[in-house]
Amino acid sequence: MNPPRPSSHRFLFYSHDGMGLGHTRRNMAIAAALVELCPQALVLLASSTDDAHRLGLPPRVEVLKLPGLRKTGNDEYESRRLPVPTDEIRELRASLLQAAVKSFRPAVVLVDKHPFGARGEFRAGLEWLKEYGGRAVLGLRDILDEPADVCREWARHRLQERIGEFYDRVLVYGERSVFNPITEYGLPQAVERRACFCGYVVNHDRPNPASDVPEELRRACRQGPVVLATTGGGEDGFALLETFITAAAGSPWRGVAIAGPMTPEDDLALLHAQAARAGVLLHPFIPRLPTLFGSLEALVCMGGYNTLAEAAMHGVPTVCVPRVAPRSEQLIRARAFERLGLLSLLHPRELDPASLGAAIGAMRATPRTVVRERVDGSLNFDGARVAAEELLALASAGSPASAALTLAAR
Repeated sequence: MNPPRPSSHRFLFYSHDGMGLGHTRRNMAIAAALVELCPQALVLLASSTDDAHRLGLPPRVEVLKLPGLRKTGNDEYESRRLPVPTDEIRELRASLLQAAVKSFRPAVVLVDKHPFGARGEFRAGLEWLKEYGGRAVLGLRDILDEPADVCREWARHRLQERIGEFYDRVLVYGERSVFNPITEYGLPQAVERRACFCGYVVNHDRPNPASDVPEELRRACRQGPVVLATTGGGEDGFALLETFITAAAGSPWRGVAIAGPMTPEDDLALLHAQAARAGVLLHPFIPRLPTLFGSLEALVCMGGYNTLAEAAMHGVPTVCVPRVAPRSEQLIRARAFERLGLLSLLHPRELDPASLGAAIGAMRATPRTVVRERVDGSLNFDGARVAAEELLALASAGSPASAALTLAAR
């Protein structure tokens, strides 16, 4: 018996989520754009992020919660909560993903970053997708890691060639002029022909309802000047927030720190105690934090894709202290944005209260109008809409075989 055909209005988005919230937030932004463009669309968001619902689900979007993973090294993961072997948690997640493809029958599957999922967990699901005629799209953020490292890791599994075999489209969430992963990571011409540079994917959230933001934080932003520090998910942000709290004590600006929902409990307790002594407002999590960026005098952050892109979109003078291990992705992005004049880069090995305070002072003296002019001349933030248009076009196209012939003829 032939497998059922896919539904043209159903989409499955997958992100592995070994660290932070960035993968899920990108997929959420694209899902919101997709259902806005096509009100009949249904999106199932496969994610292991605990706080996916708190990020604000668009209409007609549901979350398939996968058991959590914790990243322990490059392409190395372990179970986040269940004390089971790595192979067992991989098999559990793989089974859930394959079942989702079989029962939901998406027309298009969008995979974030990992071509076949963490440790290949989505390969069987993608094979089933192809068997019944569905389409696969790979979404790549602007930068993954040092080109030599990515090429070496991908070559072990022939991923450069297999991307062309499995994927109908490759969406690059960035600007070719900032970083071109197609050439930097040695992807073949067959993949390059299928690539679309979408621009940066950001969440175009409306201002937070009052209930989303604690009153003391809203009051601080009204009274200003406020410098806010955020470390995204917060799993490895303790050193930066501790240094920021020390730098904020006695400063001419009010310090606000957002720890992130993945901050270890012991670290969060220490930060609360230090913040109380320094007069810094500390909160574990603000779901739609970028909606506050327009009220800030400056931002201190790591170099994650979402935070830097959204800070640039809002024209916020920014000090970036990027993560440099186990991958160099954040450092490469921070250097690229610094070359464009969008931020001040402070390497983690140079991080101390004095250097951070000086960097904040310099960025506070940078007018927002200057940052915005630089942003307008270099970056496009329409990536979610462009990506959604590509997904809808692919869902409504003819058979995969005819699509491949069309691509080959370009």
